[in-house]
Amino acid sequence: QLRLVESGGGLVQPGGSLRLSCTASGFTLDAYLIAWFRQAPGKEREGISSITRSDIKEYYGDSAKARFTISRDKAKNAVYLEMSGLKPEDTAIYYCAATDDDYVDARHAFNFDSWGQGTQVTVSS
Repeated sequence: QLRLVESGGGLVQPGGSLRLSCTASGFTLDAYLIAWFRQAPGKEREGISSITRSDIKEYYGDSAKARFTISRDKAKNAVYLEMSGLKPEDTAIYYCAATDDDYVDARHAFNFDSWGQGTQVTVSS
C-alpha cells in the first residue's frame, strides 16, 4: 500500500471555499489515478472526483459538478481538490485514494487499496 496524506480541511461557512491537498512520500502520484472520496456520519463513502495518470480524464460526481475542481501539481507531488460554494451537506471526512489502473470505476471505494487518513471538512455558520 501507498502512504497518502490529506490536508486542508477545516471549518468554513456556507458559501465558502477550501482547497484540500493529497500528498505522498516515497512514490510519485503521477503514476496513479487519484480520487477523492468523502464520508459523512452514517453514510457510505462517496466518490467525488478523480483524475487519471495522464490527466486526460477527470470525473466529477453530481455533488461536485460546477463547484469542485481536481488538479495535479507534479512539482509538488500533490493532487488538489478545490471546493467552492460549500454547503452544510458537504460536511464529511474527505479521503484521497490511489490506484495504478486508469480504467477502474472511480466512483467506487472498493476499486482502491491505498488511502489516506482523511481530513475533516465542516460547513457551518
